[in-house]
Amino acid sequence: MLVSKNPIETNKYELIVSIPAEDFAAACDKVFKKRAKQFQVPGFRKGKAPRKTIEKLYGEGIFFEEAVNDMAPEALQAAYDESGLEIVVRPEVEVTAVSKEEGVTMKATCVVKPDVVVKDYKGIKASKKVEPVTDEEVNAEIERMRNRNARTITVEDRAAENGDIVNFDFEGFVDDKPFEGGKAEHYSLTLGSGQFIPGFEEQIVGHKTGDSFDVNVTFPEDYHAEELKGKPAVFKCKLHEITAKELPELDDEFVKDVSEFDTLDELKADIRKKLETSKENAANTAFENALIDGIIANMEGEIPEEMFNARADEMVQDFEYRLSSQGMSMDVYMQYTGMNRDAVRDSFKEQATRQVKVALALEKIVQNEGITVSDEELDAEAARLAEQYKGQNITAEQIKNAMGEQLKNDLAQKKAVELIKETAVEE
Repeated sequence: MLVSKNPIETNKYELIVSIPAEDFAAACDKVFKKRAKQFQVPGFRKGKAPRKTIEKLYGEGIFFEEAVNDMAPEALQAAYDESGLEIVVRPEVEVTAVSKEEGVTMKATCVVKPDVVVKDYKGIKASKKVEPVTDEEVNAEIERMRNRNARTITVEDRAAENGDIVNFDFEGFVDDKPFEGGKAEHYSLTLGSGQFIPGFEEQIVGHKTGDSFDVNVTFPEDYHAEELKGKPAVFKCKLHEITAKELPELDDEFVKDVSEFDTLDELKADIRKKLETSKENAANTAFENALIDGIIANMEGEIPEEMFNARADEMVQDFEYRLSSQGMSMDVYMQYTGMNRDAVRDSFKEQATRQVKVALALEKIVQNEGITVSDEELDAEAARLAEQYKGQNITAEQIKNAMGEQLKNDLAQKKAVELIKETAVEE
C-alpha cells in the first residue's frame, strides 16, 4: 500500500510503500514451504525440520529477502498506480525496514514526465532544397551494377594493383617479437579498401604471386590495442594469389541480363528517376528534421537527465540485439573498436537526448491540438505492421493487444508532424 507521496525536486517524487505484517508473514511461510527440503537440520530428516527450528539455526531473517523479492513487484506497482504519477523511468527502490512485527517498508524514488511548453510550432521557417541528379551519379550507379556482375579472374601476368584481391600469409613483429592477433594464413584482402592500418596495403601493391616480402608500418597513436599504439612493426608476408574483377561490357546485352530493360538509355532513364525520387525523399526528411529542430528550440521545460540516460540504455540494448542477429557479440564489437560499454552508451547520448525532446514536444502538440486516432486508423496501422511480419505469423490483433497504446501515440505524433509541415513556411 502507498503510505505517502512526497515531491523531492522538480519532476521527482519519493513514495513510501508498505507491505503489512500479515501479508509479509504469509510470504515468508510460502518461501519456507518452497525451500524446506533444502535444509539439513541435526535431529530431523532432510526437509522435515519445523520453520522455527530453521530460523533459530540460520537466523530469523533467513526467508526475508526472498519473501520481499516475491512481494515487492506487485506491491510497488499497486503503489505506482495509486499515486497517479506518470512515471517515465524505472524507479530506484530501497527497502528501508523489514520485521515480522511491522512488515516491510520501501522507498521508491520516481522520475515523472515533465510538463513542457511548446511555443510557435505553427509557421516555422525552414529551407527545402532538392539536389539535381547528375550524369556522374547515374554513371556511378551503372558502374556499381557492373561491379556486382563482374567475374573474378586469377591474375598471373602482372603485379598486384589497387582493387585486386590478394590471398597472402602475414606475421607481425614488434621489437622482433610476434604479437597476439598479428598472424594469419591465406588471408583475403582487397587492396585499397583501407581494411589494414595506413601504409600496409600500399606495400603489397607491386608484388607478384609467390613473392615473400616485408611490410614496414607504424601503428596509429589511437590504435585500439594499448600495447601497440605508436609502435613500429614489421610484417613478414607471402603472396599466394592475385585475383581481379573483370567487368562486363557496357552494352544493351548487359542491360538485358541485369534488368527488365532492353537498352542502355532505358536503364539510365530508370536510374535517373529513382535517384530523383531518393533525393526528393532526402530533401523532405531534411526539411522535416529542420522543422523538428525548430520545435525543440521553442520548447520550454526542465527535462530529467534520467530520461535521456534511460533512452540511451534502450538504444544500446537495441544495438546489442542487432549485433547478435549479425553473429557478433557486444564484447567482440568493443574489442574491435577499442570502446568500453560506457563509450558505446555515450555514442548514443546525443541521439537519445533529441529523441526524448522530440517525443515530449510532439506529445504536447497532440494535447494542445486535441489530436485523436480513430479505431479504423489503429486497425489499418496494425494491419500494415502485420503484413511486414507475416513471415513470423504475427496477426494484427496480436499487435494491437501488445502495442495498442504505443501505436495510438505514434499515429497521433505523426499527425502532429503533418500539422507542423502543413503550416510551415519554406524559405
